[in-house]
Amino acid sequence: MCLFCKIVNKEIPANVILENDEFLAFHDINPKAPVHILVIPKVHIDSFNEVDGSMMQKMTEFIQDVSKEVHINKSGYRVITNIGDNGGQEIKHLHFHVLGGAKLKWEHFSDSDPQGHF
Repeated sequence: MCLFCKIVNKEIPANVILENDEFLAFHDINPKAPVHILVIPKVHIDSFNEVDGSMMQKMTEFIQDVSKEVHINKSGYRVITNIGDNGGQEIKHLHFHVLGGAKLKWEHFSDSDPQGHF
């Protein structure tokens, strides 16, 4: 069972922001912004490549509700999902990072290693 499934099952504690029958939002333990929330489906889905459109529609609405709950919906925020090893996915459970609370920079590619895939 993956780390996020253990959080869903309450086997590992998390600082929960918002929860419903299908999704869970909680603070990231290694924040990259003043507000850094992880949003996950309660069912295990490996990554964005496996999710279907109907779940994404509901996830979109849930992420919007999370942004309101943490008061970043008007000032702005970033939503990121990492897919696979080259995308930086560390936990193989679909999750979205919701970052905000400051003017966010974009320095993620400064240490990238192009592999000629373009």
